[in-house]
Amino acid sequence: MTNATLWFSQIQFFLSLGFMSLFLLIELGLAWVLLFFKLAAHRSGQAGWTLAYRFWVRVFALAAILTLASSMPVLIQLGSLWPALMDKIGNLAGPLLAGAILTTFIFKSCFLGAMLFGQRRLSERLHTMVVLMVAVGATLAALWGVALLSWMQSPAGALLVNGQYLVTDWYEAVFNPMLGWLCGLLGASAALTVAFLMLGVVAGQTLLHPPGDSERLAFRCALSVAVAGVVALGIAVAGYGLTVARHQPAKAAATAAYWRTGEQPDLVLFAWPDTAQGRNRAALTWRHAGGKWLGRDAQDRRLGLDSFSGMAPPVPLTFWSFRALLGVAGLMGLAAWLTYLRLRKRQFDPAGLPPWWRRLLAGMAFSGWLLGLAGLCHVLFGLAPYAVNHTITLSEIAGTATPEALAGGIAAHLLVYGVLMLGFFQLLRHNARHGVVPVARRRGRA
Repeated sequence: MTNATLWFSQIQFFLSLGFMSLFLLIELGLAWVLLFFKLAAHRSGQAGWTLAYRFWVRVFALAAILTLASSMPVLIQLGSLWPALMDKIGNLAGPLLAGAILTTFIFKSCFLGAMLFGQRRLSERLHTMVVLMVAVGATLAALWGVALLSWMQSPAGALLVNGQYLVTDWYEAVFNPMLGWLCGLLGASAALTVAFLMLGVVAGQTLLHPPGDSERLAFRCALSVAVAGVVALGIAVAGYGLTVARHQPAKAAATAAYWRTGEQPDLVLFAWPDTAQGRNRAALTWRHAGGKWLGRDAQDRRLGLDSFSGMAPPVPLTFWSFRALLGVAGLMGLAAWLTYLRLRKRQFDPAGLPPWWRRLLAGMAFSGWLLGLAGLCHVLFGLAPYAVNHTITLSEIAGTATPEALAGGIAAHLLVYGVLMLGFFQLLRHNARHGVVPVARRRGRA
């Protein structure tokens, strides 16, 4: 198995999983925001909440369709790129994947159609219950996949016997040490993704015309979600980092660019990790502040990359993906808090922002996608060269496709995903410019 084959396989899988995650973040976040819109409309009786719901439900519908469609290549590639994986972890992965598929089809086939097309035919209370079930279903479907991914990061509740994992404790396997923090990262990322998408779209709309009630209400809601999401993400990142130090010391060392076991660790803020020479170039450090983010050996020494000779993850990619996550999160947090402080005495009316500020928010509409991709990159590539932490390597489960075939597959996927992304942008742009046409509730006979 050549390094080129492994790298192309990882890149193609990351491309498909990353594309799916972009729209999964929007689907998850918008599902709960739409539920809030429905409840707010029912409680207050303001028409603006209903108009906001009608605008954003279209975006949710397309995101849900793209999430479902892009999940098919991910499932296919689990068998084509990693054909031996299910032989080794199928006893655990099979039920989890079946749960995700079953949950997706049950909730989407039973409730999604009623949510999107049944508002005129159902009572408001019943339609709100349908929206709730869609939000719960989307969340449960995502949690099945997160449970599998987290188990691969910190396998628990199963024993490796003759090259196959056998489940000994389902509770311990599902609720493994990494599950809570990965769920926290997913939830906070979804909240920030949707919040900044809404902030950016509404800010762009106010540059074209004065905001209406629905735009002001959506902007206020999104700003509140953004402020809370930044706090939640900070907590999730801290907990995730401490858990990585305990269960994935090689990833922790690569994230910190900590090369030699036992040395006094500095917290490396920025650097250029030199893998060949095992040192950091042009490093900006916080002296003696990096110890808590590193794993330890039996002698309580902090484990450096020299302790994982040949089995450490790609250091530059692991190092920079985590800092990209922190950098994007920091910019989003700064923008959210400054906007909140600026508008808190103006009823959070986006028209109170200067035009350049609104253009900035419009430009950050998809910053949540960068956040999600950086986090996914750190989680996946930081696990290399393993598929299941400390036990099953990628080279054991990789297929026999040639690098040329894999490169062609990557190009084809990029083309298809680019077309789908363009369609999503076009619909969003059309909705932002023209809004939605109010539809009267049907009266009398059809």
